[in-house]
Amino acid sequence: MVNRIADILIKYGAIEFGDFTLASGAKSSYYIDMKTASTNPELLAIIGREIAENYEFDVVAGVAVGAVPIAVAVSLASGKPYCIIRKEEKDHGKSGKLIGDVINKKVLLVEDVTTSGGSVLFGVDALRENDADISEVVTVVDREQGAFERLKSAGVILSALVRASEIVDIES
Repeated sequence: MVNRIADILIKYGAIEFGDFTLASGAKSSYYIDMKTASTNPELLAIIGREIAENYEFDVVAGVAVGAVPIAVAVSLASGKPYCIIRKEEKDHGKSGKLIGDVINKKVLLVEDVTTSGGSVLFGVDALRENDADISEVVTVVDREQGAFERLKSAGVILSALVRASEIVDIES
């Protein structure tokens, strides 16, 4: 069965096929541009509903910048609050890594694309440092390059709306 979300991502131009060099320096036959795709309100609404309707949480969180639009879409679809995780702690105004209340709340961390899992592990650590109950991450696309295993070793389940292997199946 073809993944409906994968089809929608391709329709909205989030997935391009060709020869690409990733930020890690690795070569890839496809590129996932969720940051540009997530500027489309229709796509964001679909992703937001998909996550809101299928996962249990009190607060949804996302690491700035790529996951924030997804967290907002999930928040709007669920009517539950969201939290932004800053990559760098501010030293002025209201300092801290988090914007939003997560203390003693069940938090669902969302991500646009996972590769090795470094960004989401950063988010998990920041949430745990602030007494959040975090045990699950939902990514729109998992490139299947180690994030699942890395998060599992940290006691976190990684769920994906789309796996890279499903994208390859669509194009073959």
